[in-house]
Amino acid sequence: MKTRVELLLLVTLLSAFVGWCGGSPAWAGDGGVGPRRAAPVAEALRPPGAFPDDQGPSPVVFPEQALPLRFNHQKHVKQLGMGCGTCHGAARTSQKAADSLLPPATRCDGCHGTDHRNLAEVSTDEPRQLGQCGFCHNGFDPARPAIVARVFVPKPNLRFNHQKHVVGARMSCASCHGKVEELTMATRDQLPRMRQCVTCHVLGASDAGRSKAAVATGRAKPSGACATCHLTESNGLMTTSFASGKMLPPPWLHDAGHDADFVRRHKLVAGDDSRFCASCHQERFCVGCHDGNVRPRQIHPNDFLNQHAIAARQNSPRCVSCHQQQSFCLTCHQRAGVTLSGPVANNAGRGRFHPPKSIWTDGARSPAHHAWEAQRNLNACVSCHQERDCAMCHATRSVGGMGPSLGRPGQGINPHPIGFAGRCGQALRQNARPCLTCHLQTDPELLKCR
Repeated sequence: MKTRVELLLLVTLLSAFVGWCGGSPAWAGDGGVGPRRAAPVAEALRPPGAFPDDQGPSPVVFPEQALPLRFNHQKHVKQLGMGCGTCHGAARTSQKAADSLLPPATRCDGCHGTDHRNLAEVSTDEPRQLGQCGFCHNGFDPARPAIVARVFVPKPNLRFNHQKHVVGARMSCASCHGKVEELTMATRDQLPRMRQCVTCHVLGASDAGRSKAAVATGRAKPSGACATCHLTESNGLMTTSFASGKMLPPPWLHDAGHDADFVRRHKLVAGDDSRFCASCHQERFCVGCHDGNVRPRQIHPNDFLNQHAIAARQNSPRCVSCHQQQSFCLTCHQRAGVTLSGPVANNAGRGRFHPPKSIWTDGARSPAHHAWEAQRNLNACVSCHQERDCAMCHATRSVGGMGPSLGRPGQGINPHPIGFAGRCGQALRQNARPCLTCHLQTDPELLKCR
């Protein structure tokens, strides 16, 4: 029993020791170096362009990082008076976003009394804790002095030239990175937001990619639009697929957030600026849904086959934004046997869609007559009829409607308005094709117009 009590006491002491060594938020007497994990950054300290609950910069453009370090920017900048260039001086000459702007370990040696010239044998002559490896490196194990957790900062998926912004435009670091001097450990949350970039860069214009000040003075050359900062494919489209995920436009940009209801909203975005969509998509991407072969169930309800006739008569332009009457509507109506131009075998049992013949064709001209309906909405007619259907009645007997072999010659019913004979010559000279639909070239009626 005594042995078990001693063993339990030993385990408790070891647990407390491990927790004291590895679980403390900072070294004792570190002057407030900061916790091991950065606390959420207040909105006022984040970069310009950030907004509440924006969840940081794009994880696709700026992939997740690993920073197993203790560092206090506030102490170094505000208390010790160190400028950004003291550690990040490479920003003044950097021309690529892939450049590493983190300070080398040797930059710390002057103040911390360490020697990082040989990373396999780091040494120190500083007896205080600020010179010990565990002062800055989280999880440092004295039993393995040459091993620390690696800092991992993947290169961003964009183009950026620090030199042009810092030296050329003389922009302060806070313009893109926020109030770093008020933070302990600055994380990827201090990386730029696109909303801040577009306060200087003109988007969607011929001078896109230029700063607004440069546009006003005319001193800068255009540098492109989206491709100014974003990576592109060989065909000129923006690269959207990365190992870190798929890049999509943010909701605030032209209301183009690709969320659950974008399938309904995208027509507004595309109609407002189709060039914006063309930055990422080719026309064949749109055709994949808009050719009429694929029916998105988010657009049409399940019973739309029975309802579509009403919808088509109410708003035909909306239908033709996706469907072609002569290739989509007509072929389906032919298969269903509701068209006059369908298979002849269907004629007997086809039934009648239009009003009675005495009103639709034989009666006096009225709003219920087919001539008025054709003039009012020809799109509705061509969804079921082909040109030969009209020629059955309006063509001359020599041309015929369904062809002489079927014994159905044209009836020669004149479709022209009163007084047309006086101006038929002009119509013939402008476009003879409609005339030859009903007349032969030797037709005496046609020769009168030549």
